[in-house]
Amino acid sequence: MAKIKVKKVKSAINRTLTQKRILESLGLHKMNQVVEHDDTPSILGMINKVQHLVSVEGTK
Repeated sequence: MAKIKVKKVKSAINRTLTQKRILESLGLHKMNQVVEHDDTPSILGMINKVQHLVSVEGTK
């Protein structure tokens, strides 16, 4: 399965509780932290909800 790298590029301060929880569930706690996830529909849906706070890089 393909992997994607997700990097937190903006702060979660003044964001909704839902967006903060999504960042936590993705494993993103600190600024500029990078995590690697499988390219699944559930992960892509979470990334879509916080796309203004993260950057995504696709890898194989």
